[in-house]
Amino acid sequence: VQLQASGGGLVQAGDSLRLSCAASGAAISRYALGWFRQAPGRERTFVASISRGGIYRDYADSVKGRFTTSRDNAENRVYLQMNSLKPEDTAVYYCAAKWEPRSNMVFRQGPSYDQWGQGTQVTVSS
Repeated sequence: VQLQASGGGLVQAGDSLRLSCAASGAAISRYALGWFRQAPGRERTFVASISRGGIYRDYADSVKGRFTTSRDNAENRVYLQMNSLKPEDTAVYYCAAKWEPRSNMVFRQGPSYDQWGQGTQVTVSS
C-alpha cells in the first residue's frame, strides 16, 4: 500500500487542521494505521493509532483530548483532526500502515509499521 499525507499548513495557536492520508495499491481495511510526527532536530514520535476496524484508538498523552484520528475504509483514507493547536505541535506529520488482517490492535512503535507516506508540514505560530 502506498500512502500520501496532505492537509498541513501554517496556522495560529488555537486553530484547527485536518490531515488526510490517502492510500492506494491496496485496501486499508486490513491495516492498522498510525500517525507520527517529527519536529526539527528531534526523533520521530508517535501521535495516534487506529485499529483495522476503527474500534480502538490510541493517542500520545501530548495530543489526547485535542487530536482525533478516524478512518474511512470505503474511501481508503485515514484522518487526523487536530484542534487547539499549539506551537509545540509544529512538525512534519507522517501516516503509516501495518498489515493486520486479523487483529484489532493499535501500535505505538514506529518499527511496527510496514509502510510510510511522505510527510506533510504543520507549522503553528504563537
